[in-house]
This record gives sequence, C-alpha cells and structure tokens, in this order.
Amino acid sequence: MSTSLPPFLTATKVDLQKAAQLLAEGECVALPTETVYGLAADALNPSALKKVFTIKGRPLIDPLIVHVLDIEALKKIAEYDSRLEKISSFWPGPLTVVLRRKSCVPDLVTASQETVAVRVPAHPLFREILSLVNRPLAAPSANPFGYVSPTRAQHVRDSLAERCPWIVEGGPCRHGLESTIIDLSSPHKVRLLRPGPITLESLREKLGEIEVVTKVASAQTAQVAPGMLERHYSPSTRVELFAHGALPASTEKNSAILFLGRRKDFSSNSELFYLSENNSLTEAAANLFDLLRKLDARGFSKIYVERAESAELGLAYNDRLTRAAAR
Repeated sequence: MSTSLPPFLTATKVDLQKAAQLLAEGECVALPTETVYGLAADALNPSALKKVFTIKGRPLIDPLIVHVLDIEALKKIAEYDSRLEKISSFWPGPLTVVLRRKSCVPDLVTASQETVAVRVPAHPLFREILSLVNRPLAAPSANPFGYVSPTRAQHVRDSLAERCPWIVEGGPCRHGLESTIIDLSSPHKVRLLRPGPITLESLREKLGEIEVVTKVASAQTAQVAPGMLERHYSPSTRVELFAHGALPASTEKNSAILFLGRRKDFSSNSELFYLSENNSLTEAAANLFDLLRKLDARGFSKIYVERAESAELGLAYNDRLTRAAAR
C-alpha cells in the first residue's frame, strides 16, 4: 500500500470541516454511519456521483441512497408521504425509504427511475458533516461493488486505498448490517425491499401489512433499491451456510467454521470462529462483515457460516449470508 495516503480524518472540528470542504468541491469521502461506512458524495452533483460509480466499480443500474439531515431536507429531494409520520421514531436511524423523486435529483442517483431512496442517518459524525456541507449526500458502502461491506475505517483503506484517500475515522459501526429499505412510492402498499436493523416486525406494528419482496433483481435492469442482486456482500473465499444450531454436513481441508455463538464440546479439523461470546444476534450481526473480511484474508479453502433463526434481526443476517454465499 502506498505510504503517500493521508491519515484518517478524525472527529476534530478542523478535520470535519476538511471533509465537508472536500465534499463541497465534488470529491468523495468515506464516512462512518451506524450501519456500514459509506462512500459519500454530493447527491446533487453528477460529476461527484460519477466518481462514486468509478471508485466502486458499481453498475449504473444500482441506485444510490441519499442521506439527509431531517424531514425538511428530505422534502427538497422527494415527495413527502404522510406514512412517514408513523415511522418517525426510526429516524435518525438505519431505515431507508423509497419515495417519488423530485426533479432536482440526478438520474445517476436513481438509475433513471422516478423514485429515490432516502435515509436520515444517526451517526453523529455523519450528521455533523451533513450540517456543515448543507447538501444531501449519496453514500453507498465504501468498498468495491459486490464485496463485503466495510464496518471499520481500515476496511475502507484495505479495499479502496488510493481510490478513496479521504476517510473519516468513526470507530466500528454499531449495527454492521446495511439499513432496512422499504418502498412507499405506491400510496396503496408498503414493500420491504431489504431487511436490516429495523425489523419487519417493528415496521408492521407501525404500518400494518407489508409485502416482503423476495424476487432477486436482474443484473441487466435498473433496481428499485441497492442490495437486491442475488450475489452481493461476498468475500473472495467461497461461503457455505448451515442451519442454525446444527453443524456443517462435511468440511473441506483448510476451511473455517463461523458460529453465531460459543459451541461446547465440538472439535473439528477446521478452524473455529465465533461471532458472539454470549450468543447475541445483535453482536453477531455487528461482527459479521469484519470477521468475514478477516477470514477472507487468511486464504481458507471455504468458510462455513451458521444461519440464524429467520425472525427479527435474523432475517437481515440471513439475507446477507445468502447473497454472500451465492455463486
């Protein structure tokens, strides 16, 4: 890695102002969010947005999530929907909502569709920079397209290096999984497009019936929201899944087994790893991408990963694993 890369920007006033200045000038800056690190750019600047797609190697069919400071900022880029009042308690937080776009939003953001995905993030550093730059920021995950999402500043540097020299160090991400995405673009229904930290159960308490979209998005046509392709969040090492509470049916030589929590009296020729010391799914989800990256760098022949029960946060955890394991 080049030694000419600048050090991480920090939470100091000077560094945050530097990040805001870079963004205002049309540059890209990797910022921490409560979900994963995002590759931020001015969401209303097509030249800056093109850099995002180039840095990530992201196809133009994949729309970007736009991050805003509050509902008033949202109203400048999207058509307000009264159902947002029912879910206001989830913002700021890891919830993205697809709404009808306004004409000021560039086609690059929306994959030339009439909808835009919007989120009000909770991370204090991201919010401070939003306030300083006073512009909406597009911020897909700060990693090569399709690879394991970054949950630490060093992940961004390891993956993007010179392509993204400016990174704000905000510590490990709280949730470690990307935001929940729901579609409110139709006045007659609500669709869950991507499960995440805000659970389907908690959303149904607020919004009533929600259709869960399970159809895999086409790699040739514009997607409604990011994270809907069959293969995504994938390490270079092959991933194979096994049922919650079970064991892999068989294992290859030089493989790793990744359990949700500690397992007693289990021995294997494979190396064993644990996502949570106390069998917490919240902790396991927060650690998932970090540990997948570490194992990917170890040169294992295969990584076997335990699924969770498919309820609450387990729905999002299993979604990421299923896409990571797809080939």
